[in-house]
Amino acid sequence: MRTRNTAVLLGTIATVATLVLSGCSSSPTNSSATEPVSQAQIDKAMNTKTTLTYWTWVDGIDKSVGLFEKKYPNIKVNVVNVGSGADEYAKVRAALKSGKGFPDVMQLGYDYIGSFQQTKSLLDLTPYGGNKLKTQFTEATWNQVANKDGVWAIPQDSGPLGNLYREDIFQNAGLNGAPKTWDDFAKAAETVKSKTGSYITNLPGNDMPQIVGYLWQAGVKPFNYSGGTTVGIDVNSDGAKKVISYWQDLIKKDLVSVDPDFTDEFYQGLSKGKYASWVVPAWGPLFLQGTVKDTSGLWRAAEAPQWTAGAHVSGNWGGSSNAVTAKTANPIAAYELAKFVNTEFDSTIHLANDVSLFPTTTKTLESPEFTDAKSDFFGGQQVNKLYADIAKTVDPKFDFLPFMDYANSSFNETLGKAITEKGDLGAALDEWQNKLVTYAKQQGFTVK
Repeated sequence: MRTRNTAVLLGTIATVATLVLSGCSSSPTNSSATEPVSQAQIDKAMNTKTTLTYWTWVDGIDKSVGLFEKKYPNIKVNVVNVGSGADEYAKVRAALKSGKGFPDVMQLGYDYIGSFQQTKSLLDLTPYGGNKLKTQFTEATWNQVANKDGVWAIPQDSGPLGNLYREDIFQNAGLNGAPKTWDDFAKAAETVKSKTGSYITNLPGNDMPQIVGYLWQAGVKPFNYSGGTTVGIDVNSDGAKKVISYWQDLIKKDLVSVDPDFTDEFYQGLSKGKYASWVVPAWGPLFLQGTVKDTSGLWRAAEAPQWTAGAHVSGNWGGSSNAVTAKTANPIAAYELAKFVNTEFDSTIHLANDVSLFPTTTKTLESPEFTDAKSDFFGGQQVNKLYADIAKTVDPKFDFLPFMDYANSSFNETLGKAITEKGDLGAALDEWQNKLVTYAKQQGFTVK
């Protein structure tokens, strides 16, 4: 369930700047299809002795791979963990550029699909049957891997936003349950602080994906990209400024903290009740269970606060996919591996229940084997079921830029810095917008 490492990616900006519009250097030609492959071609490929290399950072994926190898005994899969997120991406880019040592299948965060597609590093899965998989996945996750130009990956896990809160702190403040709206959340923040001394939550300045997830949930579209050399950049739109102004007010009133997240101080804050809640994706529950075990039974899960009363809308923070590299010599077998791992029920339920990757297929999300589990950490709540319902409410229309490395680093220099220093967030949004537009034009993109 915890896939934050697929979202918080500082990357290697110099490498991306070189590759963004130039593509990769020459290497052995693959046998990728331009027309739909036939069943006879598939049967031949899956009955030919073949070795595939699968780069993934998921511990426990071996069981899913074993199920694939059992079904296709002529296919051997070498599972390799070369690091997560930016570490893997840098090594993939270097291997593709050199033309050797690259994987057939790689794990890829949704926010980085555009950058690899732009450099023609990914195989379009459409001729192999990728477009036929759409109905098996939630709309939001499918739209992250497919666009007008093709299908570039197969969803593996996601991070729909919910709200985890300390029931004991809320009760001590006289509150009954989680706030339903962001207006209620702001009022609760005052009550919690005055009666318990806790902050209602923490807003870190070092975590762009969290802020992007909040914008996503508010219906804001800060980025636009669907292939080619045209990008849309609108991080300082009226909608974005409304969201940021909301947090500016809470920071000014000292009702939310601005601690860097995923640090010792942050973990202590979660453990000791410094933060009364955490608006976090579906990987959050497992993360808490492994990080603040001493608070077991005190937490509860709820839907994220809504901007409109009675609405049910969420955003996404994190998640990843499996993509086939364009230079693979075994495109059919590679596609079948990515498809099997992420659509075969025995594999997806294993990844959900044993590996704790939040599922993306509707079959797994609706399976009692997943939804009926009760969590003692959350007072016996069926947290999986809650987040499964939330997953259906994620706004499906959301894009990332093909240079999220730079988006992340420039965020840290602008809006992230302003959050940490409790400065002018609105002005920082404008500065971030200017940096992104300037960078995009320098790299040869047309900016809408």
